[in-house]
Amino acid sequence: MNTDPLPPHPTSSRKPRLYTPLLAGLVGALLLGGALALGSGSPADTIAPGIRVGSTDLGGLNRADALKKLLAAQGDVPQVAVTAGTGSWTVPANQLGWSLDAGAGLDAAVQASSERTLLQKVQTFIGQPPVTELALPQKVDAAQAKAGLATLTAAQNTPVRNASVVFDKTRYMVKPGMAGVQVQLGAAVQSFVQHPEIRTLSLNVIRSEPRYTTQEMQALADQGNALVRPLTVKLGSNGQAFTLTPLQVANLYWVHQSGLELDQDALSAKVKQISSTVDQPAENARYALKGGALVKVAEQAGMVSDPAQTQKLLAQAVLDPKISSIVLTPKVSQPTLKLADLPDASKLTLIASGRSTYYHSSAARRVNITNAAAKINGAVVAPGDNFSFLDNLGGISPENGFVTGLIISAGRTVDGLGGGVCQVSTTTFRALYQAGLPVVERNQHAYRVGYYEPQVGFEAAVYDPGKDLKMKNDTGGPILVKTINDDARSTLTVQVWGLPQTRTVNVSPATILSHTGHPAAKYVPSADLPRGAVKQVDWAADGYSLYITRTIRDKGAVRTDKTSTNYKPWQAVYEVGQ
Repeated sequence: MNTDPLPPHPTSSRKPRLYTPLLAGLVGALLLGGALALGSGSPADTIAPGIRVGSTDLGGLNRADALKKLLAAQGDVPQVAVTAGTGSWTVPANQLGWSLDAGAGLDAAVQASSERTLLQKVQTFIGQPPVTELALPQKVDAAQAKAGLATLTAAQNTPVRNASVVFDKTRYMVKPGMAGVQVQLGAAVQSFVQHPEIRTLSLNVIRSEPRYTTQEMQALADQGNALVRPLTVKLGSNGQAFTLTPLQVANLYWVHQSGLELDQDALSAKVKQISSTVDQPAENARYALKGGALVKVAEQAGMVSDPAQTQKLLAQAVLDPKISSIVLTPKVSQPTLKLADLPDASKLTLIASGRSTYYHSSAARRVNITNAAAKINGAVVAPGDNFSFLDNLGGISPENGFVTGLIISAGRTVDGLGGGVCQVSTTTFRALYQAGLPVVERNQHAYRVGYYEPQVGFEAAVYDPGKDLKMKNDTGGPILVKTINDDARSTLTVQVWGLPQTRTVNVSPATILSHTGHPAAKYVPSADLPRGAVKQVDWAADGYSLYITRTIRDKGAVRTDKTSTNYKPWQAVYEVGQ
């Protein structure tokens, strides 16, 4: 086999084809060697040259330096235009939870660096690295977007307001309704979260119409105003009359959004007031003082209304503007104590008495004590009947001679009609209790009252209406209540007279179960006092839980009962001028 090389062709200028495979192999070796050199020579966390995230070149940087460079180069925050109904705003995107995600951009750069092809690595090796441009990711926090949009559009939200009817001093008026507007955030938030690159957000607005319109309520107001007129109630054709003023009639019904409705509580209270005016109850046989001696006065039948009929007719009349007066059917009222049943005054003996003092009382309080004592003086209670303090008093009203004085009401000592009446009810309770009469109703004061010392717990409060003093006459005969009021000495005595009794009654001093100190004083700003002036309007009192007992002995029988009282601790109150 001839292995000598062939001589070159004498007439050819091209390189022999024999060198082409050799050159290719050499290039491949160089590529392989360079790639091996590149692969083994660059640190694992270094980003390849030519890789950009946004406009920031991260080539040749490690992760930490690349992240710093990305954060430093984020630039200005874009603006987002927001519209909702008639409102429009332009705000920085980060106010709505938007941000550039530098961490995600860095991860993309590192991923692109690790995925470079062999050719790209060779290009880099020979100084001609390819350029890889990556977008800097954006993100939106949904909760921040919702909060930001809610704050931005808060003024656009208005609650729906139904039209309503209100009473304005003398007539019913309509408070107009108003449609409600509610900005819907959900769709805009979802869109922004899914597409952080958008720069315009349009929010839907829902309008809610009132359920009750102004026109509907005006029709009801007109009906209500047609009922505002005087209304006269009369007992029989010749009896007493009670005329309700337009405002009193208006107080007996409501004009609701659903229609007109009677105020049953106000109606019941008005029935009682009407009865107390038009009724002429029977008068029992009684005693009267003439020439210093007690003489008998015969009973007298009366005429009264039927509360059930009054309630029914009044309810019908209130809601019918055509009715201006109603006539009640009178009922005969028979006395329960007749002259024949009344013993001679000479046979009456003093059974028991109660006493109290009212030193340092105001002039108004003294007026009420004197008036109340005079009202119940001479009251006669038939055997088996109940003594009612309020019935004998005739009610606490200006028409009945009572004036404004200090009373206990709603947790305070305040000015109120009839302050001092409880001095009389307390003294009456002491007399009737000492006489051994069973207690039917007795109410205590909220706190310990100094006027009724030193007999703590031996007292009775009354309030018109609602709180009465009632005791049952179980003496076997009629009893006479007499009052002796000494304004000069500030003492009041109530006596119980009746047929001679065999019973003896012993009332014990109070047994105190617990004692609670009064709270610290309370200071209340007042515009009625000069600045810095201080006025005490309520006085401190400790709280107590206590009871008194009563032992009644009669013909060998002994019985004991207990009357309990729980006084609240009371704080002093001072008004301070502002």
